[in-house]
Amino acid sequence: MEQKNQKLLDIGKNNVLGKRIIAHLDMDAFFASLEEAGSPIFKGKPIVVGSDPKNGQGRGVVSTANYKAREYGIHSALPISIAWRLSQKAKAEGKDEAVFLTVDFERYEKAHDEILEIIKKYSKEVEPASIDEFYFDLSYLKNYKKAEDICKKIKEEIRKKLKVTCSVGIGQNKLISKISAGMKKPDGLVVVKEKDSEKYLELLPVRKIPGIGPKTEQVLKDKGIEIVKDLKKLSKTELREIHGKWGEDLYYKVRGIDEDPIVESREAKSIGEQMTFEHDTLNFVEIGEMFENLCKGVFKSFLQSGFKTFKTVGITVRFSDFETKTTAKTLKKESKSEKEFIIETLKLLLPYMDKRKNPRKKLIRLIGVKMEKLSSQNILI
Repeated sequence: MEQKNQKLLDIGKNNVLGKRIIAHLDMDAFFASLEEAGSPIFKGKPIVVGSDPKNGQGRGVVSTANYKAREYGIHSALPISIAWRLSQKAKAEGKDEAVFLTVDFERYEKAHDEILEIIKKYSKEVEPASIDEFYFDLSYLKNYKKAEDICKKIKEEIRKKLKVTCSVGIGQNKLISKISAGMKKPDGLVVVKEKDSEKYLELLPVRKIPGIGPKTEQVLKDKGIEIVKDLKKLSKTELREIHGKWGEDLYYKVRGIDEDPIVESREAKSIGEQMTFEHDTLNFVEIGEMFENLCKGVFKSFLQSGFKTFKTVGITVRFSDFETKTTAKTLKKESKSEKEFIIETLKLLLPYMDKRKNPRKKLIRLIGVKMEKLSSQNILI
């Protein structure tokens, strides 16, 4: 079996015919599914992974909820306090109370690496798009039926090894494969052949097109545009006038055209962390302590990342009314100094502690720090 797979892979990384077959694998409720698979007592229970709900007083958000918890209305990015209240509501109705678990990134990253190794047995070009999503090129197989068979094998290997499911989409490019992977979750497998891809998109809500968020969706809805077929009526010029350069990209996307390549490794654009306070505050000691811990955490990640220098630092401040502000500064030259990182980010934070950038003295809910413009090159002396 291994020899057969290697023979297929040795055909080459690029499809000489020019036609692509790209698969997108998306793990189903990844964090929560891993937790459920890892403990028999969690089987069949609604699982919520995120910050501590603290009996409804928690201030973080949900990272992942399994499908049982989603039946209660709990979903990722939902405030953990609301998730807890929805769980209590379900309990009062005689349903299972949700199990709340904290995030275990070490465990999830190990599973990510195991999934990546499984996929690499069948494709030489694999792009981890996130901790739970992967693009991979199956063009060497030259037909969709063989690609579908390979993806079934990958799904089964993941199921056996990790005891979790994934959904896979197969299409002519990353755009089609990503959209189709999300159409039959959980444990789905959708194949959209090249000849069918443009028609396949036409009846989908515009929100299904990657890059169209709620604001853009509303702008388009105000113009009577709700499905992709409606959006295709706009010319490239009209889309550019509405959305700028991205409007031109959108013109091609709604027609199923996407030449984005598989990128096997991506360098991080930034390294950052943020934390929510237990209670809204303007106490300098409390904010200063969290700020120092954040800076040290980010700098530790920087040292472990393999990057040698950074040139831009930034902060995020979220007030009690959820107004969020960001400020960044580009240094005169590249730096690798922890002291400089802390000093420069502190300079950005201080104006939000007084009237300079917080004239109404609003309490602060969250702060974050980050570094950008990372380089793998050493500073030349």
